[in-house]
Amino acid sequence: METNRRDFIKKSVGLTMAAVATTAAAKSLNKVHDLLGKDKLAQGGTAFTLPALPYSYDALEPHIDKMTMEIHHDKHHKAYVDNLNKALPGGGKLEEIIAKISTQPMSVRNNGGGHYNHSLFWQLMKPAGGGTPSGVLLDAIRKSFDSFENFQKKFGEAASTRFGSGWAWLVVDNSVLDNKVLKIGSTPNQDNPLMDISDFKGQPVLALDVWEHAYYLKNQNRRADYINSWWNVVNWDKANELYTAAK
Repeated sequence: METNRRDFIKKSVGLTMAAVATTAAAKSLNKVHDLLGKDKLAQGGTAFTLPALPYSYDALEPHIDKMTMEIHHDKHHKAYVDNLNKALPGGGKLEEIIAKISTQPMSVRNNGGGHYNHSLFWQLMKPAGGGTPSGVLLDAIRKSFDSFENFQKKFGEAASTRFGSGWAWLVVDNSVLDNKVLKIGSTPNQDNPLMDISDFKGQPVLALDVWEHAYYLKNQNRRADYINSWWNVVNWDKANELYTAAK
């Protein structure tokens, strides 16, 4: 009787210790996971993350509608970030990756470009934006295109004539050594002027997304209407900042 009792106690103690050990191991694993955080990867790199919009989804209405902004940011941009993390699980500096995109597979070119382009695009819009730029950027626009109105026309043409999906850009022309001359052009898909494979190169000052997902809910196939509306939300302060910082 006493022997059975001792055996029962031993088994109970053993099971309890095993349970404690299992719980401790689980807690240890969770602690490691917490230390790594959502943005840390097994390889020690930092994951690419989706930047928050600098304004609310409906802040650009009536020019760009709330639902388009929600889907564009939370679905399309997020997909580029998620797929870039799959393609480059070690992370990295996006600008350096973009500059040498010819060394990367197409998955990095598409998703890295999509992440960079959209991160810039959100900053180049703001509520109650539009109008005309000021300061050195306005001077540069007038010098490069004769007038602001002529610049708008040429930029609109670049955006409207980009076949299929892509982007329109205003950039500082890297081929001109002085005076920071501006030029207008477009790139296909998620390419941009910083990529070494691009036929259109320069330091971005202004960017317009002309993929259909940027305007189709509100404007259907009327890209021209979207372009005209977009002028009302341009963040010229950010564009001026980019122009000033360009080398």
